[in-house]
Amino acid sequence: MTGFSHPPFERGRSMSSKIENIKNQLLSDNWYVLRKYTYDLIKRNGERQPQVREVYDRGNGATILLYNRSKKTVLLINQFRMPTYVNGNTSGMLLETCAGLLDNDSPEDCIRKEAIEETGYAISKVKKLFEAYMSPGSVTEVVHFFAAEYDDSQRVTAGGGIDDEDIEVLELPFILALEMIRDGRIKDGKTIMLLHYAQIQGWMA
Repeated sequence: MTGFSHPPFERGRSMSSKIENIKNQLLSDNWYVLRKYTYDLIKRNGERQPQVREVYDRGNGATILLYNRSKKTVLLINQFRMPTYVNGNTSGMLLETCAGLLDNDSPEDCIRKEAIEETGYAISKVKKLFEAYMSPGSVTEVVHFFAAEYDDSQRVTAGGGIDDEDIEVLELPFILALEMIRDGRIKDGKTIMLLHYAQIQGWMA
């Protein structure tokens, strides 16, 4: 096969373009921070191209797949998500893995706290899997992905979230959760990534 180049992707190395003359304008600081950036993109061929982008900064987050090997089940939550309602989800309800913003916590501390608040399970040992930009075209957020095994003895509260949250906790057969991805009942990106990761790793085999 010809016509393709395969440059070495090294951590911290600039692969192509760079930007200069960066200016930013604060558009909103009502909930999180929305800024408009203007800059010159210096393309790989040396051409200078002015660009304008709006960037939403809501901080970084963490999510976790809670799974039980013996029962071959996973814990998911169901809650109302206004942006999905605006974009065609008639109920606004979304099935998801437990997740939350880091705020001032470490990713590990954040996800343990979120697990208790949202699902009611006190999880002590969590495994970091990977990190990912979830919407890099407009949102700064990096999400830290975790997994942990759970059992019934770890449930210390009913869960359901805090403050204005109204969260339903669901324990689903793993094979059903995979089917729900295929038929569209699960559409949340981070949840799909974690369920497929568990499938690839053979945790429920």
